[in-house]
Amino acid sequence: MTENSLKKTDYLGIYHRMVLIRRFEERVNELYMKGLIPSTLHLYIGQEAVAVGVCANLKDSDYMLSTHRPHGHAIAKGVSIKSIMAELYGKADGCCKGKGGSMHVGDINVGMFPAIAIVGGNVPIAAGAALAQKMQKNGGVTVCFFGDGAANEGAWHEALNAAAIYDLPVVFVCENNLYAASTPFSMTFRVDNVADRACAYGMPGVVVDGNDVMAVAETCAEAVERARRGEGPTLVECKTYRQCGHSRSDPRGYRSKEEEQEWLKKDPIPRFERWLLEGKHASDTDLAQIREKIENEIDEAIAFAESSPLPDPATTYTDVFKE
Repeated sequence: MTENSLKKTDYLGIYHRMVLIRRFEERVNELYMKGLIPSTLHLYIGQEAVAVGVCANLKDSDYMLSTHRPHGHAIAKGVSIKSIMAELYGKADGCCKGKGGSMHVGDINVGMFPAIAIVGGNVPIAAGAALAQKMQKNGGVTVCFFGDGAANEGAWHEALNAAAIYDLPVVFVCENNLYAASTPFSMTFRVDNVADRACAYGMPGVVVDGNDVMAVAETCAEAVERARRGEGPTLVECKTYRQCGHSRSDPRGYRSKEEEQEWLKKDPIPRFERWLLEGKHASDTDLAQIREKIENEIDEAIAFAESSPLPDPATTYTDVFKE
């Protein structure tokens, strides 16, 4: 890691958000195992540097679209963790009023569309959102997160092609964690990188270390500003690794313990901690205080979710579609 175009950014703010995502996911997993959270979970543990690095460049008015693994994206974009936690509990005070659950969190007030669980389903919608921004001439940018598996969906190809030919202000961010659920990347691609496909659509394709938050932030700063200037889309591929299974039902039998241990050495949070300390951007006391604050924030979010009422059955069809 090196100081870059984000050197004026609050590094401690970036650290706070990364650790908040990690601890939120770990605490949510504990709650799920106690039977307090319904449905299943797709945890974001290990990929925090991608969401935080990308969203460090966005305004509240910019749009973001997520996937079936959305908690980290939501927190990075500024969705209240109280409202996310209440949503996971299926409560009325959730960010989607308890109607979406884990795979559909979002808050348009901070620019996050409710997450879309269909693999690749968010990509054409991102192109549509970016088209609206271009037509409105509001200077907005849309960011779309997806995994490597989505890059083999037909809708993905259509959306990238449309974004390119219309010079849409969108940044496509592939979180390549090496597996589409349990299918290895090498079994479904004949190119080394998802970003290698960008040239087919006439847009820049960039590969970045997805476990280096500053590298992600710098790379996406260029892509976001390019989009904001009206120069069209960019495909950014972040090489990363989920430290957990695809979902709570995944025993991870398709990958070796040795592989997992090698990637744990690249964990983005300890890596950023070392960079902060070695560069004298923060002290051990600073980081400890942030971690303590985060535990209190999550405790408050859990208490908020537990005290929130269940949705009124009479609201079942409210907000389902626009009249």
